[in-house]
Amino acid sequence: MSGAGGAAVRLLVAEDNPLVRELIVKGMEPYCEVITANDGTDALMKAMDNPPDVILCDYKMPGVDGRQLFEKLRGREATKSVPFLIMASRGDIEERLRPLLEGVEDYITKPFFIKDLVGAAKKVVDRLHLEKMQKRASRPGVIQGRLEEMSIIDLMQSLEMGAKSCKLTVRHEKETGEMFFANGQCSDARVGGVEGDDAAYKVICWTTGEFEIDFNAANASGRTTTTKNTTGLLMEAMRLMDEASRDAVDA
Repeated sequence: MSGAGGAAVRLLVAEDNPLVRELIVKGMEPYCEVITANDGTDALMKAMDNPPDVILCDYKMPGVDGRQLFEKLRGREATKSVPFLIMASRGDIEERLRPLLEGVEDYITKPFFIKDLVGAAKKVVDRLHLEKMQKRASRPGVIQGRLEEMSIIDLMQSLEMGAKSCKLTVRHEKETGEMFFANGQCSDARVGGVEGDDAAYKVICWTTGEFEIDFNAANASGRTTTTKNTTGLLMEAMRLMDEASRDAVDA
């Protein structure tokens, strides 16, 4: 995704442990442009020189720690709205960070599995990528792209995180699916004669094709055919996909 549509999201990773830093870079490079900093001071200089789109930093670093980095960048006009994800122990998060730092996008509890960290960071990166695509859209309020660059799961999670209202149209081979979102929740889905949850599950399984997000057509449906929220639809669709792949192996 890093080069999709010329809208690469720039992630600054501030981590003083070189092994952890390397693992994070390898995990995030497929999804965004990654810039690294060896400690908080290095991160501060790099963020001030060329503000990134999002910052992932460790809390305990020599010199400028994660909390100080957050506070210093929040105090500058050019970096005050850059989303922050902070890695820290559960005790530090609850006692020293969460009560004092308002506006942190997410906290990642240490120790963590890299795949879980990547999953948390990728949700923010996907949302920012969608926002960049929206700003560069050829038609106001309309984003177009391919599922090969951003999957249905990524799209739906981004719409939910951003509390977006829109119409999502997906074309896969000879089929067309339509999904309507209100404040990030999928309220209506249809594919041919199928509608509701089953239609949503069908679209979520598509891995190739084209998508269009129209933020001007948010209320065009006016119907509610789904029974689960966006996360619920995604979780059930993924369960069904796992079940189908297991059945295929057993067969």
